[in-house]
Amino acid sequence: MKRMSLNIISCLLLAFTLLAVSCGKDGDAGPAGPAGPAGPAGPGGPAGPGGPEGTANVIYSDWLDVAYEPDTIHNADQSIDTIGYFTTIDVPGIDADMLATGEIKVYFNLNSADDPVIAPLPYFDVYTLFSVSPVFYLNTIDLYANVDASTVQNQAGVKFQQYRYVLIPGGTAARKAKIDWNNYKEVQKYLGLKN
Repeated sequence: MKRMSLNIISCLLLAFTLLAVSCGKDGDAGPAGPAGPAGPAGPGGPAGPGGPEGTANVIYSDWLDVAYEPDTIHNADQSIDTIGYFTTIDVPGIDADMLATGEIKVYFNLNSADDPVIAPLPYFDVYTLFSVSPVFYLNTIDLYANVDASTVQNQAGVKFQQYRYVLIPGGTAARKAKIDWNNYKEVQKYLGLKN
């Protein structure tokens, strides 16, 4: 009987060994189980760098049509000579603070809106000696030119020689932005001006 018990135990051990060897990890993976609950939130990251200075409160005009008037003198012989041309642009945004701490720029489009050639004022062309200069005071921009620099319109309705002003209120005593305020493209990009 002892022998039979030993034979049964040996057979069971052999069966268990065969079963253990025949089971492996080579089968297909089963389906994914359901997602577990979300874990606790981690600590917040460091604050990012500050953004660029904004353009809040910047005022800019549309391209304006401007008409100059002749500046004349009366000579002793009763003749009249034109010595230049002037015009006035009413700008309610030019107050005492703007004059004291702000930046006022005027740009002159020597060509059309479709094909702009922009120059900051004061403007002086060394080849033709053409010049335009601005003067700023309360609610007003005066322009003075040595030729009639009025806005003109051709037969197709295209306007040439228009003007635009930009008023930039002072915020802090020193500027952080390195902008060439005489370069219209830089000013347009920095301030987000249309056209």
